[in-house]
Amino acid sequence: MSAELAEDPIAALQRIGFLLERSREPTYRVKAFRGAAAALAALPDGELAARVAAGTLQELKGIGDKTASVIMQAARGQTPDYLVKLEAGADQPVSTAGAELRAALRGDLHTHSNWSDGGSPIDEMARTARDLGHEYVVLTDHSPRLTVANGLSPERLMKQLDIVAALNEELAPFRILTGIEVDILDDGSLDQTDELLSRLDVVVASVHSKLKMPHDAMTVRMCTAIANPHTDVLGHCTGRLVTGGRGQRGESQFDPELVFTACKEFGVAVEINSRPERLDPPKRLLRMAVEMGCLFSIDTDAHAPGQLDWQPYGCERAEECGVTAESVLNTRTAEGLLAWTGRH
Repeated sequence: MSAELAEDPIAALQRIGFLLERSREPTYRVKAFRGAAAALAALPDGELAARVAAGTLQELKGIGDKTASVIMQAARGQTPDYLVKLEAGADQPVSTAGAELRAALRGDLHTHSNWSDGGSPIDEMARTARDLGHEYVVLTDHSPRLTVANGLSPERLMKQLDIVAALNEELAPFRILTGIEVDILDDGSLDQTDELLSRLDVVVASVHSKLKMPHDAMTVRMCTAIANPHTDVLGHCTGRLVTGGRGQRGESQFDPELVFTACKEFGVAVEINSRPERLDPPKRLLRMAVEMGCLFSIDTDAHAPGQLDWQPYGCERAEECGVTAESVLNTRTAEGLLAWTGRH
């Protein structure tokens, strides 16, 4: 246990949030600890120590019994009991299969921040990716059409690019690569301007609407998006949900042979989405894409820091289906990845 966590209540609360996210605990539980950390960070100098001494922590909005206990113990130089409990086994990967492939990964090409529907700021996501051993992470918040996910307008995306540039100066040699998870619209066009898409390092294109579109129309829609010169990665191709709080959802229907042929011909990687509720594509389709010679990216689609540690789920499935490290984009260095995405 690091000394920092035994002396810094904010760090202890954030670490608890990370471990809860990693272990797929309910969102409300995670928010309690991340909200408490944010409340402490907003206090003026000296107030935390004064409240610890006076026993008035729970007068602060967002501080409850359990979070107050964590804060009190950390402020006194103790490792909080709840953190000790969560840390048991935390040094083990979420899946032990696919370990060799996971060790070869240098980054994550699909992540979200609180600029769209993620739960944490860009810098916290980036620092967590760095601490997990990544050399880079691609920030891919949603595009404007997905209003339910607070998709980024062109103006907001431009502002985000400036913030990423500043953070890269601070975090070097670690790099945040610019990106977007852009919606594939009904006609196969992409939900952002060509000018902005051309400025981004990595473009993940995904279907989020009309997932029950007829088979032939969905095939045309997806192949049109794959043929777009801005598209680098085809995200969660079937759109299925196999578990989790959003319930279950069947696969979108399309011709996988045509779609994967398009990916191979136009140089677009097939995403192996590691989110436990997605695990997309299904193994039968993943094996088909391998046999057809497609490239892949193994991504977390993380919406919170702890979810960045979910890549072993994707690596396990990739290994079972014969995916090689050489065929996975994010085993490349940042320079190698950018050379590949810049081919267009």
